[in-house]
Amino acid sequence: MDPILLGKGLTDDVPVVLLPKYGNRHGLVAGATGTGKTVTLMTLAEGFSRLGVPVFMADVKGDVAGLAVAGDGSGKVLHRAAEIGVADYAPGASPVVFWDLYGRLGHPVRTTVSEMGPTLLGRILELNDTQSGVLDIVFKLADDRGLLLLDLDDLRALLALVAEERKAVSAEYGLVSAQSVAAIQRALLRLSQDGGEGFFGEPALELADLMRVNHDGRGVIGILAADQLILKPRLYATFLLWLLSELFETLPEVGDLEKPKLAFVFDEAHLLFDDAPAALRQRIEQVVRLIRSKGVGVYFCSQFPDDVPDNVLGQLGNRVQHALRAYTPRDQKAVKTAAQTFVPNPKLDVAAAISQLGTGEALVSTLQDNGVPSPVQQTRVAPPRCRMGAITEAERAQVRAGSPVGMRYDTAVNRESAAELLAARVQPGIQDAPPAQQEGEGGIGQKINEFLFGTKRRQGVVESVAKQTARNVGGSIGRSVGSSIGKSVGGKTGGKYGGQIGNQIVRGILGGIFGRR
Repeated sequence: MDPILLGKGLTDDVPVVLLPKYGNRHGLVAGATGTGKTVTLMTLAEGFSRLGVPVFMADVKGDVAGLAVAGDGSGKVLHRAAEIGVADYAPGASPVVFWDLYGRLGHPVRTTVSEMGPTLLGRILELNDTQSGVLDIVFKLADDRGLLLLDLDDLRALLALVAEERKAVSAEYGLVSAQSVAAIQRALLRLSQDGGEGFFGEPALELADLMRVNHDGRGVIGILAADQLILKPRLYATFLLWLLSELFETLPEVGDLEKPKLAFVFDEAHLLFDDAPAALRQRIEQVVRLIRSKGVGVYFCSQFPDDVPDNVLGQLGNRVQHALRAYTPRDQKAVKTAAQTFVPNPKLDVAAAISQLGTGEALVSTLQDNGVPSPVQQTRVAPPRCRMGAITEAERAQVRAGSPVGMRYDTAVNRESAAELLAARVQPGIQDAPPAQQEGEGGIGQKINEFLFGTKRRQGVVESVAKQTARNVGGSIGRSVGSSIGKSVGGKTGGKYGGQIGNQIVRGILGGIFGRR
Protein backbone atom coordinates (compact mmCIF):
# COMPACT_ATOMS: atom_id res chain seq x y z
CA MET A 1 0.00 0.00 0.00
CA ASP A 2 1.43 3.35 -1.09
CA PRO A 3 2.37 5.76 1.70
CA ILE A 4 0.99 9.28 2.05
CA LEU A 5 3.47 11.72 0.56
CA LEU A 6 3.81 14.71 2.90
CA GLY A 7 6.65 16.45 1.07
CA LYS A 8 10.35 16.31 0.31
CA GLY A 9 13.27 16.78 2.67
CA LEU A 10 15.40 19.85 2.04
CA THR A 11 18.44 18.46 3.83
CA ASP A 12 18.56 14.89 2.54
CA ASP A 13 16.47 15.41 -0.63
CA VAL A 14 14.31 12.35 0.11
CA PRO A 15 10.51 11.92 0.13
CA VAL A 16 8.91 12.37 3.54
CA VAL A 17 5.99 9.97 3.92
CA LEU A 18 3.46 8.69 6.42
CA LEU A 19 3.07 4.92 6.39
CA PRO A 20 -0.64 3.90 6.42
CA LYS A 21 -0.14 1.15 8.99
CA TYR A 22 1.05 3.75 11.48
CA GLY A 23 -1.68 6.24 10.68
CA ASN A 24 -3.54 5.13 13.82
CA ARG A 25 -0.61 6.14 16.03
CA HIS A 26 -1.94 9.71 16.12
CA GLY A 27 -0.16 12.93 15.29
CA LEU A 28 0.35 16.63 15.85
CA VAL A 29 0.38 19.54 13.40
CA ALA A 30 1.61 22.73 15.07
CA GLY A 31 2.80 26.16 14.06
CA ALA A 32 2.10 29.86 14.19
CA THR A 33 -0.81 31.44 12.32
CA GLY A 34 -0.19 31.72 8.58
CA THR A 35 2.61 29.18 8.36
CA GLY A 36 0.67 26.54 6.40
CA LYS A 37 -0.97 24.26 8.98
CA THR A 38 -4.29 24.17 7.13
CA VAL A 39 -2.63 23.23 3.83
CA THR A 40 -0.79 20.40 5.60
CA LEU A 41 -4.07 19.15 7.06
CA MET A 42 -5.66 19.22 3.61
CA THR A 43 -2.76 17.26 2.12
CA LEU A 44 -3.03 14.75 4.95
CA ALA A 45 -6.83 14.43 4.54
CA GLU A 46 -6.50 13.91 0.78
CA GLY A 47 -3.85 11.25 1.33
CA PHE A 48 -6.04 9.30 3.75
CA SER A 49 -9.06 9.64 1.46
CA ARG A 50 -7.15 8.28 -1.56
CA LEU A 51 -6.23 5.26 0.58
CA GLY A 52 -9.92 4.63 1.36
CA VAL A 53 -9.72 6.01 4.90
CA PRO A 54 -12.62 8.27 5.98
CA VAL A 55 -11.67 11.56 7.66
CA PHE A 56 -13.54 13.85 10.05
CA MET A 57 -12.25 17.38 10.57
CA ALA A 58 -13.44 20.83 11.61
CA ASP A 59 -13.39 23.87 9.33
CA VAL A 60 -12.60 26.75 11.67
CA LYS A 61 -11.79 29.44 9.09
CA GLY A 62 -13.92 28.23 6.18
CA ASP A 63 -11.08 27.25 3.86
CA VAL A 64 -11.00 23.50 4.58
CA ALA A 65 -14.22 23.30 2.55
CA GLY A 66 -11.98 23.69 -0.49
CA LEU A 67 -11.41 19.91 -0.30
CA ALA A 68 -14.76 19.51 -2.07
CA VAL A 69 -13.59 21.43 -5.19
CA ALA A 70 -10.70 20.79 -7.57
CA GLY A 71 -7.78 23.20 -7.47
CA ASP A 72 -7.01 25.58 -10.30
CA GLY A 73 -3.70 23.94 -11.19
CA SER A 74 -1.83 27.23 -11.27
CA GLY A 75 1.77 27.37 -12.41
CA LYS A 76 3.05 27.92 -8.88
CA VAL A 77 1.26 24.82 -7.59
CA LEU A 78 2.37 22.68 -10.51
CA HIS A 79 5.95 23.84 -10.02
CA ARG A 80 5.83 22.89 -6.31
CA ALA A 81 4.39 19.45 -7.18
CA ALA A 82 7.11 18.80 -9.76
CA GLU A 83 9.80 20.03 -7.39
CA ILE A 84 8.69 17.60 -4.71
CA GLY A 85 8.28 14.75 -7.17
CA VAL A 86 4.53 14.18 -7.20
CA ALA A 87 4.47 12.30 -10.48
CA ASP A 88 0.71 11.80 -10.76
CA TYR A 89 -0.30 15.28 -9.59
CA ALA A 90 -3.53 16.59 -11.11
CA PRO A 91 -6.13 18.94 -9.63
CA GLY A 92 -9.10 17.08 -8.18
CA ALA A 93 -11.87 17.18 -5.57
CA SER A 94 -12.35 14.77 -2.71
CA PRO A 95 -15.68 13.20 -1.68
CA VAL A 96 -17.01 15.47 1.06
CA VAL A 97 -20.03 15.62 3.38
CA PHE A 98 -20.68 18.93 5.15
CA TRP A 99 -21.91 18.97 8.76
CA ASP A 100 -23.00 21.85 10.97
CA LEU A 101 -24.28 21.88 14.56
CA TYR A 102 -26.48 24.82 13.59
CA GLY A 103 -27.70 23.17 10.38
CA ARG A 104 -26.86 26.15 8.16
CA LEU A 105 -23.73 25.18 6.23
CA GLY A 106 -24.17 21.42 6.41
CA HIS A 107 -26.37 18.61 7.59
CA PRO A 108 -27.46 19.08 11.21
CA VAL A 109 -25.43 17.18 13.78
CA ARG A 110 -27.57 16.01 16.67
CA THR A 111 -27.19 13.89 19.74
CA THR A 112 -29.56 13.20 22.59
CA VAL A 113 -29.22 14.53 26.11
CA SER A 114 -28.89 10.95 27.37
CA GLU A 115 -26.06 10.15 24.94
CA MET A 116 -24.19 13.31 25.93
CA GLY A 117 -24.42 12.33 29.60
CA PRO A 118 -24.27 14.52 32.71
CA THR A 119 -20.48 14.94 32.81
CA LEU A 120 -19.99 16.47 29.37
CA LEU A 121 -23.30 18.32 29.53
CA GLY A 122 -22.24 19.86 32.83
CA ARG A 123 -19.05 21.07 31.16
CA ILE A 124 -20.99 22.69 28.32
CA LEU A 125 -23.25 24.40 30.84
CA GLU A 126 -20.23 25.45 32.94
CA LEU A 127 -21.75 24.08 36.14
CA ASN A 128 -19.89 23.93 39.45
CA ASP A 129 -19.48 20.69 41.40
CA THR A 130 -22.70 21.12 43.39
CA GLN A 131 -24.78 21.89 40.31
CA SER A 132 -23.17 19.00 38.44
CA GLY A 133 -24.22 16.72 41.30
CA VAL A 134 -27.83 17.86 40.90
CA LEU A 135 -27.59 17.14 37.18
CA ASP A 136 -26.41 13.61 38.02
CA ILE A 137 -29.52 13.20 40.17
CA VAL A 138 -31.75 14.37 37.32
CA PHE A 139 -30.29 11.74 34.99
CA LYS A 140 -30.63 9.04 37.64
CA LEU A 141 -34.24 10.00 38.27
CA ALA A 142 -34.97 9.80 34.54
CA ASP A 143 -33.44 6.31 34.40
CA ASP A 144 -35.36 5.09 37.43
CA ARG A 145 -38.69 6.32 36.06
CA GLY A 146 -38.09 5.18 32.51
CA LEU A 147 -38.14 8.67 30.99
CA LEU A 148 -36.19 9.39 27.82
CA LEU A 149 -34.03 12.51 27.77
CA LEU A 150 -33.76 13.41 24.10
CA ASP A 151 -33.87 17.21 23.83
CA LEU A 152 -33.61 20.22 26.11
CA ASP A 153 -37.39 20.29 26.64
CA ASP A 154 -37.09 16.87 28.27
CA LEU A 155 -34.36 18.10 30.56
CA ARG A 156 -36.38 21.18 31.50
CA ALA A 157 -39.38 18.98 32.33
CA LEU A 158 -37.24 16.79 34.60
CA LEU A 159 -35.79 19.83 36.32
CA ALA A 160 -39.31 21.15 36.93
CA LEU A 161 -40.32 17.77 38.37
CA VAL A 162 -37.27 17.72 40.63
CA ALA A 163 -38.10 21.23 41.82
CA GLU A 164 -41.68 20.23 42.63
CA GLU A 165 -40.69 17.01 44.39
CA ARG A 166 -37.54 18.45 45.88
CA LYS A 167 -38.05 17.08 49.40
CA ALA A 168 -38.82 13.55 48.23
CA VAL A 169 -35.98 13.56 45.69
CA SER A 170 -33.53 14.91 48.28
CA ALA A 171 -34.47 12.15 50.71
CA GLU A 172 -33.94 9.42 48.11
CA TYR A 173 -31.04 10.67 45.99
CA GLY A 174 -29.28 13.42 47.93
CA LEU A 175 -29.79 17.07 48.72
CA VAL A 176 -31.23 19.15 45.90
CA SER A 177 -31.48 22.87 46.44
CA ALA A 178 -33.78 25.22 44.60
CA GLN A 179 -30.79 27.47 43.87
CA SER A 180 -28.93 24.67 42.04
CA VAL A 181 -31.96 23.77 39.96
CA ALA A 182 -32.43 27.43 39.06
CA ALA A 183 -28.76 27.74 38.10
CA ILE A 184 -29.05 24.77 35.72
CA GLN A 185 -32.20 26.24 34.19
CA ARG A 186 -30.42 29.54 33.59
CA ALA A 187 -27.50 27.70 32.02
CA LEU A 188 -29.91 25.88 29.70
CA LEU A 189 -31.36 29.23 28.70
CA ARG A 190 -27.88 30.51 27.78
CA LEU A 191 -27.17 27.34 25.80
CA SER A 192 -30.45 27.74 23.94
CA GLN A 193 -29.66 31.36 23.12
CA ASP A 194 -26.23 30.31 21.83
CA GLY A 195 -27.89 28.01 19.30
CA GLY A 196 -27.50 24.76 21.22
CA GLU A 197 -31.23 23.97 21.12
CA GLY A 198 -31.00 22.21 17.75
CA PHE A 199 -27.97 20.16 18.76
CA PHE A 200 -30.01 17.96 21.10
CA GLY A 201 -32.68 15.82 19.50
CA GLU A 202 -33.24 13.22 16.84
CA PRO A 203 -32.29 11.78 14.45
CA ALA A 204 -29.01 11.45 16.32
CA LEU A 205 -25.77 11.14 14.41
CA GLU A 206 -24.88 7.59 13.39
CA LEU A 207 -21.15 6.95 13.57
CA ALA A 208 -21.35 4.80 10.45
CA ASP A 209 -22.16 7.95 8.48
CA LEU A 210 -18.78 9.40 9.48
CA MET A 211 -16.98 6.31 8.23
CA ARG A 212 -18.25 6.07 4.67
CA VAL A 213 -16.35 5.06 1.54
CA ASN A 214 -17.68 6.20 -1.82
CA HIS A 215 -18.22 4.15 -4.98
CA ASP A 216 -14.62 4.46 -6.21
CA GLY A 217 -13.11 3.36 -2.91
CA ARG A 218 -12.09 6.77 -1.58
CA GLY A 219 -12.81 7.66 2.01
CA VAL A 220 -15.43 10.36 2.51
CA ILE A 221 -14.18 13.48 4.30
CA GLY A 222 -16.66 14.83 6.84
CA ILE A 223 -16.17 18.57 7.34
CA LEU A 224 -17.75 20.26 10.36
CA ALA A 225 -18.52 23.94 9.77
CA ALA A 226 -17.00 25.61 12.83
CA ASP A 227 -16.58 29.26 11.89
CA GLN A 228 -19.48 30.19 14.21
CA LEU A 229 -19.10 27.24 16.55
CA ILE A 230 -15.55 28.28 17.44
CA LEU A 231 -17.03 31.41 19.03
CA LYS A 232 -18.45 29.04 21.66
CA PRO A 233 -15.22 27.23 22.50
CA ARG A 234 -16.69 25.17 25.34
CA LEU A 235 -19.43 23.80 23.07
CA TYR A 236 -16.96 23.18 20.23
CA ALA A 237 -14.45 21.29 22.35
CA THR A 238 -17.06 19.29 24.25
CA PHE A 239 -18.81 18.22 21.04
CA LEU A 240 -15.58 16.89 19.52
CA LEU A 241 -14.69 15.18 22.79
CA TRP A 242 -18.14 13.57 22.90
CA LEU A 243 -17.71 12.35 19.32
CA LEU A 244 -14.29 10.92 20.13
CA SER A 245 -15.70 9.20 23.21
CA GLU A 246 -18.57 7.73 21.18
CA LEU A 247 -16.08 6.28 18.71
CA PHE A 248 -14.07 4.81 21.57
CA GLU A 249 -17.11 3.24 23.24
CA THR A 250 -18.80 1.97 20.07
CA LEU A 251 -16.10 0.64 17.75
CA PRO A 252 -14.79 -2.91 18.28
CA GLU A 253 -11.19 -3.78 19.01
CA VAL A 254 -9.31 -4.47 15.77
CA GLY A 255 -5.66 -4.09 16.74
CA ASP A 256 -3.17 -2.75 14.20
CA LEU A 257 -4.53 -2.69 10.66
CA GLU A 258 -2.90 -2.00 7.30
CA LYS A 259 -4.60 1.42 7.40
CA PRO A 260 -6.82 3.23 9.92
CA LYS A 261 -10.60 2.93 9.87
CA LEU A 262 -10.92 6.67 10.49
CA ALA A 263 -8.66 9.71 10.80
CA PHE A 264 -10.03 12.25 13.30
CA VAL A 265 -8.59 15.79 13.11
CA PHE A 266 -9.00 18.02 16.18
CA ASP A 267 -8.26 21.61 15.15
CA GLU A 268 -7.66 24.33 17.78
CA ALA A 269 -6.75 21.53 20.17
CA HIS A 270 -5.89 23.88 23.04
CA LEU A 271 -9.62 24.53 23.51
CA LEU A 272 -10.05 20.93 24.57
CA PHE A 273 -7.67 21.29 27.49
CA ASP A 274 -8.25 24.88 28.62
CA ASP A 275 -9.80 24.86 32.10
CA ALA A 276 -10.48 21.13 31.85
CA PRO A 277 -10.63 19.43 35.29
CA ALA A 278 -8.11 16.73 36.09
CA ALA A 279 -10.69 13.94 35.75
CA LEU A 280 -11.58 15.07 32.24
CA ARG A 281 -7.93 15.26 31.20
CA GLN A 282 -7.45 11.71 32.43
CA ARG A 283 -10.43 10.64 30.35
CA ILE A 284 -8.99 12.30 27.24
CA GLU A 285 -5.62 10.65 27.83
CA GLN A 286 -7.31 7.27 28.22
CA VAL A 287 -9.32 7.65 25.01
CA VAL A 288 -6.29 8.78 22.97
CA ARG A 289 -4.16 5.96 24.33
CA LEU A 290 -6.69 3.18 23.71
CA ILE A 291 -8.60 4.29 20.62
CA ARG A 292 -5.59 3.32 18.50
CA SER A 293 -6.63 -0.32 18.86
CA LYS A 294 -10.09 0.62 17.53
CA GLY A 295 -8.47 1.69 14.26
CA VAL A 296 -8.85 5.46 14.78
CA GLY A 297 -5.99 7.91 14.33
CA VAL A 298 -6.34 11.24 16.14
CA TYR A 299 -4.48 14.28 14.81
CA PHE A 300 -4.34 17.40 16.97
CA CYS A 301 -3.72 20.80 15.43
CA SER A 302 -2.68 23.85 17.46
CA GLN A 303 -0.22 26.72 17.48
CA PHE A 304 2.16 25.42 20.16
CA PRO A 305 3.12 21.84 21.02
CA ASP A 306 2.70 22.56 24.72
CA ASP A 307 -1.00 23.34 24.11
CA VAL A 308 -1.34 19.56 24.43
CA PRO A 309 -0.55 18.06 27.87
CA ASP A 310 2.58 15.93 28.10
CA ASN A 311 0.65 12.72 28.82
CA VAL A 312 -1.28 13.16 25.58
CA LEU A 313 1.67 14.57 23.60
CA GLY A 314 3.62 11.41 24.36
CA GLN A 315 1.01 9.38 22.47
CA LEU A 316 1.45 11.31 19.21
CA GLY A 317 3.92 9.45 17.02
CA ASN A 318 3.67 11.54 13.83
CA ARG A 319 4.79 15.18 14.11
CA VAL A 320 4.59 18.12 11.72
CA GLN A 321 5.98 21.37 13.14
CA HIS A 322 5.58 24.59 11.14
CA ALA A 323 7.38 27.80 11.99
CA LEU A 324 7.26 29.40 15.42
CA ARG A 325 8.34 32.99 15.87
CA ALA A 326 10.25 33.48 19.13
CA TYR A 327 9.11 37.02 19.90
CA THR A 328 8.06 36.46 23.53
CA PRO A 329 9.32 34.31 26.43
CA ARG A 330 6.36 31.99 25.82
CA ASP A 331 7.38 31.63 22.18
CA GLN A 332 11.00 30.93 23.11
CA LYS A 333 9.91 28.25 25.55
CA ALA A 334 7.62 26.72 22.91
CA VAL A 335 10.49 26.59 20.40
CA LYS A 336 12.68 24.80 22.91
CA THR A 337 9.89 22.36 23.80
CA ALA A 338 9.19 21.60 20.13
CA ALA A 339 12.86 20.99 19.38
CA GLN A 340 13.16 18.54 22.26
CA THR A 341 10.26 16.40 21.06
CA PHE A 342 11.93 15.40 17.78
CA VAL A 343 14.42 12.63 17.11
CA PRO A 344 17.69 14.55 16.48
CA ASN A 345 19.13 14.87 13.01
CA PRO A 346 22.91 15.51 13.03
CA LYS A 347 22.56 17.56 9.83
CA LEU A 348 19.96 19.92 11.30
CA ASP A 349 19.85 22.44 14.15
CA VAL A 350 16.19 21.93 15.07
CA ALA A 351 15.80 24.89 17.45
CA ALA A 352 17.24 27.29 14.89
CA ALA A 353 15.30 25.79 11.99
CA ILE A 354 11.91 26.19 13.70
CA SER A 355 12.25 29.96 13.70
CA GLN A 356 13.54 30.09 10.13
CA LEU A 357 10.98 27.93 8.33
CA GLY A 358 9.14 29.57 5.45
CA THR A 359 5.45 29.25 4.65
CA GLY A 360 4.74 25.76 3.37
CA GLU A 361 7.78 24.30 5.09
CA ALA A 362 7.80 22.17 8.24
CA LEU A 363 9.88 19.91 10.41
CA VAL A 364 8.47 16.39 10.03
CA SER A 365 9.05 13.13 11.86
CA THR A 366 6.87 10.07 11.27
CA LEU A 367 6.88 6.48 12.44
CA GLN A 368 8.74 4.20 10.09
CA ASP A 369 9.48 0.45 10.08
CA ASN A 370 8.84 -1.24 13.45
CA GLY A 371 7.22 1.97 14.71
CA VAL A 372 10.51 3.81 15.16
CA PRO A 373 10.31 7.63 14.68
CA SER A 374 12.38 8.89 11.79
CA PRO A 375 14.98 11.61 12.34
CA VAL A 376 13.40 15.02 11.88
CA GLN A 377 13.52 16.38 8.32
CA GLN A 378 13.14 19.97 7.18
CA THR A 379 10.43 19.42 4.61
CA ARG A 380 8.82 21.31 1.76
CA VAL A 381 5.17 20.27 2.13
CA ALA A 382 3.38 18.82 -0.90
CA PRO A 383 0.47 20.87 -2.27
CA PRO A 384 -3.06 19.45 -2.07
CA ARG A 385 -4.99 18.73 -5.27
CA CYS A 386 -8.04 20.65 -4.09
CA ARG A 387 -8.71 24.37 -3.90
CA MET A 388 -6.69 26.05 -1.18
CA GLY A 389 -9.40 28.45 -0.10
CA ALA A 390 -13.09 28.90 0.57
CA ILE A 391 -15.86 27.78 -1.77
CA THR A 392 -18.95 29.66 -2.94
CA GLU A 393 -22.47 29.13 -1.62
CA ALA A 394 -23.48 27.62 -4.96
CA GLU A 395 -20.61 25.10 -4.80
CA ARG A 396 -21.53 24.17 -1.24
CA ALA A 397 -25.19 23.73 -2.21
CA GLN A 398 -24.17 21.46 -5.08
CA VAL A 399 -22.11 19.26 -2.76
CA ARG A 400 -24.97 19.08 -0.26
CA ALA A 401 -27.46 18.16 -2.98
CA GLY A 402 -25.39 15.10 -3.83
CA SER A 403 -24.87 14.03 -0.22
CA PRO A 404 -25.74 10.40 0.59
CA VAL A 405 -27.02 11.28 4.09
CA GLY A 406 -29.08 14.43 3.54
CA MET A 407 -32.49 12.76 3.61
CA ARG A 408 -31.69 11.14 6.94
CA TYR A 409 -30.61 14.19 8.93
CA ASP A 410 -32.08 17.32 7.37
CA THR A 411 -35.53 16.85 8.95
CA ALA A 412 -35.79 16.76 12.75
CA VAL A 413 -37.93 14.16 14.53
CA ASN A 414 -39.68 14.79 17.86
CA ARG A 415 -40.92 11.51 19.26
CA GLU A 416 -42.55 10.95 22.63
CA SER A 417 -40.07 11.39 25.46
CA ALA A 418 -39.88 12.74 29.01
CA ALA A 419 -41.58 16.10 28.40
CA GLU A 420 -44.52 14.57 26.54
CA LEU A 421 -44.92 11.67 28.98
CA LEU A 422 -44.91 13.91 32.04
CA ALA A 423 -47.49 16.21 30.46
CA ALA A 424 -49.66 13.24 29.42
CA ARG A 425 -49.63 11.75 32.92
CA VAL A 426 -50.96 14.96 34.42
CA GLN A 427 -53.70 15.74 31.91
CA PRO A 428 -55.92 12.62 32.32
CA GLY A 429 -56.14 13.13 36.07
CA ILE A 430 -57.06 16.79 35.65
CA GLN A 431 -59.82 16.05 33.15
CA ASP A 432 -61.43 13.50 35.50
CA ALA A 433 -61.76 16.01 38.33
CA PRO A 434 -65.37 16.53 39.57
CA PRO A 435 -67.25 19.15 37.54
CA ALA A 436 -68.15 21.09 40.69
CA GLN A 437 -64.54 22.15 41.11
CA GLN A 438 -64.27 23.27 37.46
CA GLU A 439 -67.19 25.65 37.44
CA GLY A 440 -67.20 29.39 37.82
CA GLU A 441 -66.69 32.26 35.46
CA GLY A 442 -64.66 34.44 37.80
CA GLY A 443 -62.79 34.49 41.06
CA ILE A 444 -61.31 31.28 42.37
CA GLY A 445 -63.18 29.01 40.00
CA GLN A 446 -61.90 30.92 36.99
CA LYS A 447 -58.31 30.76 38.24
CA ILE A 448 -58.53 26.99 38.71
CA ASN A 449 -60.19 26.57 35.32
CA GLU A 450 -57.54 28.65 33.57
CA PHE A 451 -54.75 26.76 35.28
CA LEU A 452 -56.16 23.33 34.47
CA PHE A 453 -57.41 23.90 30.93
CA GLY A 454 -56.42 27.33 29.67
CA THR A 455 -52.68 26.84 29.28
CA LYS A 456 -50.44 24.38 27.48
CA ARG A 457 -47.42 24.72 29.74
CA ARG A 458 -45.31 21.74 30.52
CA GLN A 459 -44.72 20.58 34.05
CA GLY A 460 -43.99 23.34 36.51
CA VAL A 461 -46.15 26.37 37.26
CA VAL A 462 -45.36 29.96 38.04
CA GLU A 463 -44.74 30.01 41.76
CA SER A 464 -46.61 33.24 42.34
CA VAL A 465 -49.78 31.81 40.75
CA ALA A 466 -49.48 28.68 42.82
CA LYS A 467 -49.12 30.61 46.06
CA GLN A 468 -51.98 32.98 45.23
CA THR A 469 -54.30 30.05 44.48
CA ALA A 470 -53.17 28.27 47.63
CA ARG A 471 -54.24 31.23 49.75
CA ASN A 472 -57.71 31.33 48.22
CA VAL A 473 -58.71 27.68 47.88
CA GLY A 474 -60.11 25.87 50.92
CA GLY A 475 -58.56 22.79 52.36
CA SER A 476 -61.62 20.66 51.77
CA ILE A 477 -61.61 21.36 48.03
CA GLY A 478 -57.90 20.61 47.95
CA ARG A 479 -58.36 17.23 49.61
CA SER A 480 -61.23 16.33 47.30
CA VAL A 481 -59.45 17.23 44.07
CA GLY A 482 -56.15 15.78 45.23
CA SER A 483 -57.74 12.45 46.11
CA SER A 484 -59.62 12.24 42.81
CA ILE A 485 -56.60 13.05 40.70
CA GLY A 486 -54.32 10.77 42.64
CA LYS A 487 -56.58 7.78 42.00
CA SER A 488 -57.06 8.67 38.35
CA VAL A 489 -53.37 9.13 37.52
CA GLY A 490 -52.29 6.18 39.56
CA GLY A 491 -54.84 3.94 37.93
CA LYS A 492 -54.25 5.02 34.37
CA THR A 493 -50.46 5.00 34.44
CA GLY A 494 -50.17 1.34 35.33
CA GLY A 495 -47.00 -0.69 35.35
CA LYS A 496 -44.25 -0.60 37.91
CA TYR A 497 -44.43 3.15 38.52
CA GLY A 498 -48.17 3.72 38.05
CA GLY A 499 -49.28 4.43 41.60
CA GLN A 500 -45.98 5.93 42.66
CA ILE A 501 -45.85 8.42 39.78
CA GLY A 502 -49.50 9.29 40.26
CA ASN A 503 -48.93 10.12 43.91
CA GLN A 504 -45.72 12.02 43.20
CA ILE A 505 -47.26 14.12 40.46
CA VAL A 506 -50.21 14.98 42.72
CA ARG A 507 -47.86 16.03 45.49
CA GLY A 508 -45.53 17.89 43.11
CA ILE A 509 -47.90 19.72 40.79
CA LEU A 510 -51.22 20.10 42.58
CA GLY A 511 -49.51 20.26 45.96
CA GLY A 512 -48.05 23.60 44.81
CA ILE A 513 -51.55 24.92 44.07
CA PHE A 514 -53.26 23.89 47.26
CA GLY A 515 -50.35 24.59 49.57
CA ARG A 516 -49.65 20.89 50.29
CA ARG A 517 -46.04 19.75 50.00
